[in-house]
Amino acid sequence: MTFGIEAAGYYVPSLYLEIKDLAEKRGIEPAKLEKGLGLHKMGFPDIHEDAATFAAEALLKLIRDHDLNPKDIARIYLGTESALDAAKPTASYTMQMIEKVLEKEFGERCFRNCDVVDMTFACIGAVDALHNSLDFVRVNPDKKAIVIASDYAKYELASSGEYTQGGGAVALLISSKPDLLEIENNWGVATEGVFDFFKPRRAYTKEDLNSAPETFPDKIEIFTDEPVFDGQYSNQCYQDRIREAYQHYKEITGKNKPYGDWKYLIFHLPYAFHGKRVFTEIYSLENGLPYETPDEQKAVAKSEDYLNFISEKIERSQRASSEIGNMYTASIFMAFLSAMQVAFSEGEELTGAEIGFLGYGSGSKSKVFAGKISQNWKTAVSKWNLFESLKNRKAVDFETYEKLHRKQLQTSVNKDYKGFGLISVESEDPVLKGARYYHYKD
Repeated sequence: MTFGIEAAGYYVPSLYLEIKDLAEKRGIEPAKLEKGLGLHKMGFPDIHEDAATFAAEALLKLIRDHDLNPKDIARIYLGTESALDAAKPTASYTMQMIEKVLEKEFGERCFRNCDVVDMTFACIGAVDALHNSLDFVRVNPDKKAIVIASDYAKYELASSGEYTQGGGAVALLISSKPDLLEIENNWGVATEGVFDFFKPRRAYTKEDLNSAPETFPDKIEIFTDEPVFDGQYSNQCYQDRIREAYQHYKEITGKNKPYGDWKYLIFHLPYAFHGKRVFTEIYSLENGLPYETPDEQKAVAKSEDYLNFISEKIERSQRASSEIGNMYTASIFMAFLSAMQVAFSEGEELTGAEIGFLGYGSGSKSKVFAGKISQNWKTAVSKWNLFESLKNRKAVDFETYEKLHRKQLQTSVNKDYKGFGLISVESEDPVLKGARYYHYKD
């Protein structure tokens, strides 16, 4: 019996900013971002969107595209680092939204007996959810699970991470009928506790905050979406962890050169060209070309053999990232969808091809695993129309982008939006303060 991904759905925010517009306003040469990092557009949420609505959109698309009965779903595990609450899981908001939409067809609380939880480990949290859910269906082959990766990558204005922002969600149906991808049960893992990128609580005195109530403590801790990070150090941690996890994968599988068997290499992509940049080390070691200096590394990266390797095994997975930006937990799965969509659109036959995944999450951990494309993969991919969907988003100007980032707007930019939206956050009732309420617009 085989196990893996039966089907997939996705959602990308309805708004985007042209990267060249951001570059010009920040005094950056556009070519540095477009040609150097592979960035073209930056997707970000309207004021009614958040990680919960992203997840709900991706999940509803998955359910409707494949005529799923929610009562057949035993668990929904959400990987995110954009949680809306420190106790109540974002997945519970998503579940509640979907139940309301499906109520007429399936009755009240159609996910009543579904196990729902969030999993967090920076950008690898959804890979952890996938790993866990695969174990679950292997033990319970008659049951199905859904893994959702949903995030909004937000950085401080004018910071070095600003141009990598992005967001969205991917939902995966996990079962013993893996019509899209059969995933083997071999996982290379590498972990080290570091501070390359994190979102700590930050302390302020009451005097630092205007109009703080008398009931507040003298020291106040505040959580913000924008991370504390060291970009160069994080890149090195990413490279170190995937090297270690890849080596572990080689040890447990007994394969001498695993990537040589992989049709595509799928990476977590903080920016579109990141995967091809960090893989030079593994490529060099596997081919007896170890380098010791940055110049030697550049020589490998610019070699004809490596450029051909990128063209054949990585380039297709980068295309969606160029149009969206960093999706944190969802970026590795969007890279997979991107490669599959391109192959489908170009009439390529992938049945039986092996795909390698190299996931990374700051803090830090990597997981390396592989799967084989199933015979029915085209049926699953035919539902996506990924790049057509990306063309239907709304462009905004730089001023609007900054106002959204600062949360200065009161009404949605896309006033005629359809789908899930946040309508209010309770501010008065003391036993419901902070509760978030959503609706669905047809």
